[in-house]
Amino acid sequence: NYIRAKKGFICDMDGVLYHGNRLLDGVKDFYNWLSENGKDFLFLTNSSERSPKELKQKLARLGLDVDEKHFYTSALATANFLKSQCPGGSVYVIGEAGLVNALYDAGFTIDKHNPDYVVLGETRTLNYEMIERATLLVRRGAKLIGTNPDTTGPTEKGLVPATRALISPIEMASGKTAYFLGKPNPLMMRIGLKMLGCSNQDTCIIGDRMDTDIIAGIESEIDTALVLTGVTDMENINNYPYRPMFILNGVGDIAKI
Repeated sequence: NYIRAKKGFICDMDGVLYHGNRLLDGVKDFYNWLSENGKDFLFLTNSSERSPKELKQKLARLGLDVDEKHFYTSALATANFLKSQCPGGSVYVIGEAGLVNALYDAGFTIDKHNPDYVVLGETRTLNYEMIERATLLVRRGAKLIGTNPDTTGPTEKGLVPATRALISPIEMASGKTAYFLGKPNPLMMRIGLKMLGCSNQDTCIIGDRMDTDIIAGIESEIDTALVLTGVTDMENINNYPYRPMFILNGVGDIAKI
């Protein structure tokens, strides 16, 4: 009942709402509960692959009709941050359409020869040539940016490498450390709260990762709920020196309370 009394919900997507192209049990009940009770909610994902419009379309294919305004991604957070740092700058980008389009929309140009930044997000097309080019550009002075610090991501096949794992060869070969946007970066959490229009005291963050979702909530003074449908189980919770306020089997538990 404490969770249900919250006005706003910041909810992760991968491992919370779906695995790949499979909607998780209880998600429809949770979404219906949010809508019927007039809750403010934001689906905040560390994935940079898809735009909000594409995420809306994906959920529609899975049976949920969610307005585009309810989505925010690490690609948008990355583009907004870089725009504030270097308006009209240039990037060499390794990632999918959601990231590329966010950077274009923020006024950046693509430059493979002398960019201000090398930006990397989730991608299934990473190859040695890209790693080589990115490493050389960073060694020449380009700043290295990762859309999020996730090492793995949940799919219907199991855990697969994510941005932090993909960017590590570039860090090792260039000797430079990437700066990561996305959770738990407080910049993304502040934007999320502004988009919700809720205070941190009136909000709950729901996620499946201790090292991004839960620590992001703790450091932003937002109550936290961990779901066991993603990368975290009861055994590895104890690997962390902090704990979520609530532990749920899945988001459907909130609708059932």
